[in-house]
Amino acid sequence: MMLPARRAFQLLGVNAALALLVSVFPERIVLWYVAVGASLLAVFIDLLLVMTEPAPRGERFVPHSLPLGVKRSVRLKIHNTSKRPLTLDVFDHFPLEVSARGFPLRIGLAVGTFAEPLYEVTANERGKLLFPCLQIRVRSPLQFWWHDLKLPVVSEVKVYPNFAAVAQYALMATDHHLSHMGIMKKRRRGEGQDFHQLREYRAGDSLRQIDWKASSRMRRPISREYQDERDQEIIFLLDCGHRMLAKDDSLSHFDHTLNAILLLTYVALRQGDAVGLGSFAGQSRWLPAHKGQHNVQHMLDALYDLQPTTQAPDYAQAATELLVRQKKRALVILLTNLRDEDLDDLLPAVHILRKRHLVLLASMREQAIDQALDKPVDNQEDALHKAAVQHYLAKREATLQRIRATGIRCLDVAPAALSVNLINHYLDIKRSGIL
Repeated sequence: MMLPARRAFQLLGVNAALALLVSVFPERIVLWYVAVGASLLAVFIDLLLVMTEPAPRGERFVPHSLPLGVKRSVRLKIHNTSKRPLTLDVFDHFPLEVSARGFPLRIGLAVGTFAEPLYEVTANERGKLLFPCLQIRVRSPLQFWWHDLKLPVVSEVKVYPNFAAVAQYALMATDHHLSHMGIMKKRRRGEGQDFHQLREYRAGDSLRQIDWKASSRMRRPISREYQDERDQEIIFLLDCGHRMLAKDDSLSHFDHTLNAILLLTYVALRQGDAVGLGSFAGQSRWLPAHKGQHNVQHMLDALYDLQPTTQAPDYAQAATELLVRQKKRALVILLTNLRDEDLDDLLPAVHILRKRHLVLLASMREQAIDQALDKPVDNQEDALHKAAVQHYLAKREATLQRIRATGIRCLDVAPAALSVNLINHYLDIKRSGIL
């Protein structure tokens, strides 16, 4: 496509001014004809030159995967294949699910050179995204035209849940700074469930740790050292229903849940456990429990394009399907957004699960509720609103207490605090040996 540039409009203005002058001095009409003819010739020659020259060549270098809500750089590479210096305007056609700034980019290229401009993108939705083309406008030699070109530079990227937290956890685990994230690793020397090794007796060891046979052979006190049980299985049961669409900040409750799943998966795999996942309410997926750090990538691939739906959760059906698929006893972590009206459906479901598995219910609480309690009361309407919020919270707490009374562990936290609370509960369960 050919588009007129600013100089073409300036030339048109000059010819219009000459036409006005000729209307005052008719004897100069020949001069106006000459000016119009020269202008048309120049514009036409300029058009031919820009249309017949080789088009620039473009490349795009974008990461194969992007974390949700985190800025990442995209690099373009534009080559000048013409025999003259070029002035270009560059615009990259990024997906609607991505936000970017700074376009169009104005670039000047000498003969035989290339430029590598950078721009930042932020993915706002998970899934498979497509960068369809690269748009370049080349200014003509006489600057009367812009040659608008769309280069078929196609790139496909996958937007995953934010895995930056996993990198942060790995770094803090190396530096022994996990407490900075609120993860409390309480050590209980020699009081785990699985035998780890024999070692010399240390002050503070209990008498029941002493291995008397080994002590008699070695002629000095020898203690048994235990570690937390390994080879256990963790199954996430993920609600994809309509309540997970709720959003308190830039991320929905569903995205906060995926981030928590990803981080706890990394922690559990490092502990030697196997991790699996099942989803319900709209999108039903099943990932059997596997061990090994490579399973983090499997979990990413299973979750990156999973989206919440407008369906209501059916807890009983989800529990029944899980019992069919998961035969070995496991820690089942049910992730949802609980309401008091769900109790009649939820209680039978968790009763079914707890016959074979240990169940942890993790429910997210909207931050707007906590914020409403913090607002000052200035009038009757504010008082009624605050009373309604407190009544809602009281019913919610009563629902959770009824669930806890049946022996089910429950979490009721804000979405942003879900990751740390889940990990702490998981580590407590490992230390207690109840799984």
